[in-house]
Amino acid sequence: MIVTQTQFPGVSEPIRGKVRDVYDLGDKMLIVATDRLSAFDVVLGDPIPDKGRVLTGLSAYWFEQTRKEFPNHLISTSVMDLPEPFCNSPEVLEGRSMLVRKGKVVPVECVVRGYLAGSGWADYCRTGKVQGIDLPSGLRESDRLPEPIFTPTTKAETGHDMPMTRQELIEGFGSELAQELEEFSLKLYIAAAKHAEESGIIIADTKFEFAWIDGQLTVVDEIFTPDSSRFWPMDAYTPGKGQPSYDKQYIRDYLESIGWDKQPPAPALPADVIAATREKYLEAYQKITGRTL
Repeated sequence: MIVTQTQFPGVSEPIRGKVRDVYDLGDKMLIVATDRLSAFDVVLGDPIPDKGRVLTGLSAYWFEQTRKEFPNHLISTSVMDLPEPFCNSPEVLEGRSMLVRKGKVVPVECVVRGYLAGSGWADYCRTGKVQGIDLPSGLRESDRLPEPIFTPTTKAETGHDMPMTRQELIEGFGSELAQELEEFSLKLYIAAAKHAEESGIIIADTKFEFAWIDGQLTVVDEIFTPDSSRFWPMDAYTPGKGQPSYDKQYIRDYLESIGWDKQPPAPALPADVIAATREKYLEAYQKITGRTL
């Protein structure tokens, strides 16, 4: 079943993000991952079948794998744990919903890069740095960095997130929180990257969101999914060029190839591009979790 948006009888309209519909349940929230897809911060008109189930399944997997050391907001992914009327719609919500604790969100996208790719590679080509962080000279596209780096961005409600320097993060949120965000993000990335490599996947970079819940900094939203991370197959990794990927980079590359100006509305996607993207998402899920969807 393809789900592009949700609505339930007697329930107010959810907050609709680029991909997720979020329902306020008092001290909890219901997060529903739809099959919408965004690229270059624009929601595309064509859904990717099963995408929301992959995002939810991977996030739930990683939350469980990392929760002992890294607190997260997940309570349950079972529709039976939801209040009415949500529990009456398993055909819509099964596999794509998370009941989570509510917190005060820190409005920062916490990006960690382990490899030189995407906007980080473009920045390095221009400046020899990535968001002001000095790197060795002579690095190639897709090279593994000497150590992962923390490159946060603003968290925009609409439009594009903008890069932040470490100093800008400190000025906006204070040195203590800035350091805590950086340390939490780097440690979580390093732990998951090692685990993913055992499954034959390189997590080249990723992003996190955090919230304060019961006085504790907690990772929220999604972690290590094809929407929030750049996944590369280890057996095809060849530095010095762009890499094949399991994430939405495939869609980005297609949109770049047709010369789209990255302004809404987005162009329609061909059926073969939709099908190939779905397969990439499913393959990432299967490789990492060892399960079929």
